Amino acid sequence: MPAPTFEVVGDSTRSTLFVPQVLSKMDKEDRVRAVYLHACLRYVQRESMTNTSLRERFGIDPKNSATASRLIKEAMTANTVRLHDPDAAPKLRRYVPFWA
Repeated sequence: MPAPTFEVVGDSTRSTLFVPQVLSKMDKEDRVRAVYLHACLRYVQRESMTNTSLRERFGIDPKNSATASRLIKEAMTANTVRLHDPDAAPKLRRYVPFWA
């Protein structure tokens, strides 16, 4: 499901919810926002986002882990998520929101 958007309008905040949509139908902006909000959710639960947690969230088959890696790379390029430990081995990488 695409992540909601949040906008500040004057002294108010507007949130927009979207209808369910399969991952393959989302545009890049929707995917990046969904990955970012997943990272935020994991962070407030005192956990980090991983390739595995993202696959589970989006229902990506474990043999398609490259898809999750591509989504994470898109979010990192957009500066919405970052590596928790830049020195970690690729299999042990964890990600947090950019502000964490």
